[in-house]
Amino acid sequence: MKKIWLYGMIAATVLATLPVAAEPGFSLTTGLDYSTGKYGGTESTDILYIPFTGKYEADKYTLKLTVPYLQITGPGNVVRDVGQVGTAAATRTRQSGLGDVVAAGTYNMYEGGSNGTLVDVTAKIKFATADDTKGLGTGKNDYSLQADLFKTLGTNTVFGTLGYKVMGSPAGTPLNNVFYASLGAGHKYSQETSAGLILDLREKASATGYAQQELTAYVSHKLGKTWKAQAYAVKGFTNGSPDWGAGAMFTATF
Repeated sequence: MKKIWLYGMIAATVLATLPVAAEPGFSLTTGLDYSTGKYGGTESTDILYIPFTGKYEADKYTLKLTVPYLQITGPGNVVRDVGQVGTAAATRTRQSGLGDVVAAGTYNMYEGGSNGTLVDVTAKIKFATADDTKGLGTGKNDYSLQADLFKTLGTNTVFGTLGYKVMGSPAGTPLNNVFYASLGAGHKYSQETSAGLILDLREKASATGYAQQELTAYVSHKLGKTWKAQAYAVKGFTNGSPDWGAGAMFTATF
């Protein structure tokens, strides 16, 4: 799954859509993300992604580190967040282990206060910690830079992202650097509950691959002052995206 965020960063996107900014401090997020799709092939690839994310916020800065567990079941030629890479195996395989660790740093460039506008800039590094011999990753680092805009209108929030990713290419499989974008809207039903939709788009990462286009519906609910839960469902519209996916995340703030 994306996600551009994904998880990548689905959980981060859900949190960011809330009209009330998070208080400075430390938080931990974990959960489960499952997706399945044929990615232009004849057999489905099932991906289970379990992230463990630590986030620290101070003033205008946010630092985040995600260490994931990854399991991929399929023909062996699909890499998460990339799509088809290489040739399908004769039989389905199941591989699991450490996924790619992602570090991100965000700077809040603008906070409009009364006009409800936020502008963030984020730099990310995807470290190639996943075992490429098992098909869990490309074996190369990726680097991303993105800008995020959030606008609160009463109990509604609209938001968008524009980013560029430099893709590391494994031997024999050249990958393209890609632009990606998202557009979404959320509604705050109460002080505890918000929900919304996110449309994600990304250029194809290889000459034989496909562009990504997927829609995510989410709901976020605060469980007291410390805990927050998010659930989401994803529908893909191209061969570069999963046919469908779903997940749930839980965040504790300290």
